[in-house]
Amino acid sequence: MSQKRIDPPVALTIAGSDSGGGAGIQADLKTFHAFGVFGTSAITAITAQNTIGVDAVETVSPALIRAQIDAVARDLFPVAVKTGMLATAAGIEAVAESIRAAALDRIVVDPVMVATSGACLLELDAVNALTERMLPLAALVTPNLPEAEILAGGTIENEADMARAAREIVDLGAGAALIKGGHGEGEEVVDVLWDGSDQRVWRGPRLATTSTHGTGCTLSAAIAAGLALGAPLSEAVETGLRFTHRAIASAPGLGAGHGPLNHWVEPVYRP
Repeated sequence: MSQKRIDPPVALTIAGSDSGGGAGIQADLKTFHAFGVFGTSAITAITAQNTIGVDAVETVSPALIRAQIDAVARDLFPVAVKTGMLATAAGIEAVAESIRAAALDRIVVDPVMVATSGACLLELDAVNALTERMLPLAALVTPNLPEAEILAGGTIENEADMARAAREIVDLGAGAALIKGGHGEGEEVVDVLWDGSDQRVWRGPRLATTSTHGTGCTLSAAIAAGLALGAPLSEAVETGLRFTHRAIASAPGLGAGHGPLNHWVEPVYRP
């Protein structure tokens, strides 16, 4: 895609809206802002939710999803994109078509399938569409452990399983895969990145907190922001992991359930 040089750089989030403000489009835009990146959006679904759970979901038509992406792409020239909740096979098809038509790159795919509360956010027939249409467009895919089990197949019980899953997801067409260990057990969180040639592993203490709503959204948005700023993939991942960890550690403690993160924390990376 032929793009103007824009300062600040522009990033696009394609995801669902969270009325509680902790995840989805809202978390993504807050994260972009924290990194000094101008955030734009294409909303795929509207949810009625809070920290306790999801009460209702209404999807946006594929035509309107395409119109939002096309409008942003032809005027604001996003240099990085992240996708979140895509909800339906038709919605995924619309997103993939628009990304290809606009020749957008630096795509970070967060394969949102299940909310922290346990609510299903991706229809069953959309899993194949996500695998076939979105993974080949992705510079990076960021599944948590349950999502990685769905995408790669098999049970993930340890670090070796995470490494295997990352390789299998890259073999499906993704440029790289970051398997997130936040849903695991034990005092240590392990995250595994495979980029097709090199593997990196990050280890950190598991935080004892219920303020985890929007963690995956925040991380994928932070990585996309890093890519928009020109960081290499591995550096963008590391910066995103650090930012998300600090945002969890300093969460404001809102709500009676899984609370939102603190998106006011300063990112480590600013070129």
